[in-house]
Amino acid sequence: MQIPACTGLTIVGHSGQSTGSVNIINNRDLSPVTLTMSIMPTLFIPHGGGPCFFMEWDPRDTWDRMAAYLRGIPTDTGRRPDAIVLISGHWEEEFVTIQNNPSPPLLFDYYGFPESTYQIEYPAPGSIEYAERISVLLGQAGIASKFEAERGFDHGVFIPLKIAYPEADIPIVQVSLRVDLDPAAHFEIGEALQPLRNEGVLILGSGMTYHNMQTMMKNMRGSHDATRASELFDAWLTEVLTTIDPEARERALVEWERAPAARMAHPREEHLLPLHVVVGAAGPDKGRKMLQDTVLGAVQSAFQFG
Repeated sequence: MQIPACTGLTIVGHSGQSTGSVNIINNRDLSPVTLTMSIMPTLFIPHGGGPCFFMEWDPRDTWDRMAAYLRGIPTDTGRRPDAIVLISGHWEEEFVTIQNNPSPPLLFDYYGFPESTYQIEYPAPGSIEYAERISVLLGQAGIASKFEAERGFDHGVFIPLKIAYPEADIPIVQVSLRVDLDPAAHFEIGEALQPLRNEGVLILGSGMTYHNMQTMMKNMRGSHDATRASELFDAWLTEVLTTIDPEARERALVEWERAPAARMAHPREEHLLPLHVVVGAAGPDKGRKMLQDTVLGAVQSAFQFG
């Protein structure tokens, strides 16, 4: 669905069921149009380490299971999205910042990898129209935001999506984290974006369920420092996301630092907070674990809501 410019658009009504109707009233002529479609799920995916899926590793299958999960996302979600709104653990701003570049370049924000990984191409379009829609939704929720027209897709965007949607033909709008890393605030951002799910938009959080790079690098040299901490944190996270009611789930995620091995799993939480946005957008939908993998000695998982 191509969304018209939001200055002439009002959205009313929202269904949390498996299908929903959205009444669109054009403010210029007040003529309503009703669109009925399946509600899109929300996803939290691991994006791996740097350009990991596009280089050689020892052992060779280090990232194969994660890559297989990413390739299966179109099947898991059940339909092709009209657009993707993606929150990556690699972009932080003082205010929520919305990419509004119609043709974003790639931001190769990783270092020390083979030269070939800096030649990767992913010419997916951006979308001014969806960027404006996001701004409207955030504003209605009282959340300050701004636009960014120059920044490209970071590797939390183009690396996993090149696996999941290799044709690069779905419009993508990247949305930043807030630099204060407030978990409640990021949950509220997701809540504000929830109506997009009834508009054919896939809301996707790109991070890692375990992101202590120091211990993961030790594991590459034969240590097992990450294993037990990642198991404990992943077990807690799985229980919270897949078994408890939405209100308790929100409280647990806001207080995530109380979880077993929380700060061992996330010395800094920028790779976890895309999950808070995704869960905020999930509404009452219960989570399903779509992947549990062990990479470089650490458990890494993916979750889908709806």
